[in-house]
Amino acid sequence: MSQTERIIKGAEDLFLTSGIRSITMDDIARHLGMSKKTIYQFFKDKNELVSALTRKKLQEDEDQINDIVANSNNVIEEMMNMNKCSEDIFSRINPVVIHDLQRYHPEAWNDFQKFKAEFLTQKMEELLTKGMGQGYIRTDIDVKIIARMRVNQVELGFNTSIFPVAEFNPWKVQIQFLDHFNYGVCTLEGYKLLDEYKKNNNE
Repeated sequence: MSQTERIIKGAEDLFLTSGIRSITMDDIARHLGMSKKTIYQFFKDKNELVSALTRKKLQEDEDQINDIVANSNNVIEEMMNMNKCSEDIFSRINPVVIHDLQRYHPEAWNDFQKFKAEFLTQKMEELLTKGMGQGYIRTDIDVKIIARMRVNQVELGFNTSIFPVAEFNPWKVQIQFLDHFNYGVCTLEGYKLLDEYKKNNNE
């Protein structure tokens, strides 16, 4: 692991658990056991570090999603594999991260919004269209509308003014959204297969 990668990974560990704003470059340096001066040799400021981390995470998400699509037998399996992938991400992330990114790091936030509007929405449209051909997704839904709705639901689930952390577990919110979406877009055949996959995963 290069020094740059090590710094990004150290920042990620702290940001995911405590949010971005509350973590200083001193905190990251202490966490990594290196001087702040060393970090500044690779990143001019915290904003640049946040942008680098965001780009890295978005690339990892893109690779993981492409891998799921390539290795799933049908769209229902694809949806279940996406759920597992999401669980891993959501169980580790602090909702404050999304808020901090939006408010204090506009460049990184724009990268996230672009990824959401382009790559994620396109993949969701492709999944729904493919599912219609397989007979598992309802043909009466408008793919462009439903894809955008689903992609933006994720961010909604992390909105702490709607779902305060003291009252709602962020992952449980996302699970409710996922189940509502999955069962809402499925035909009867898709519904049966979805139940079968869920049952097998729970055993």
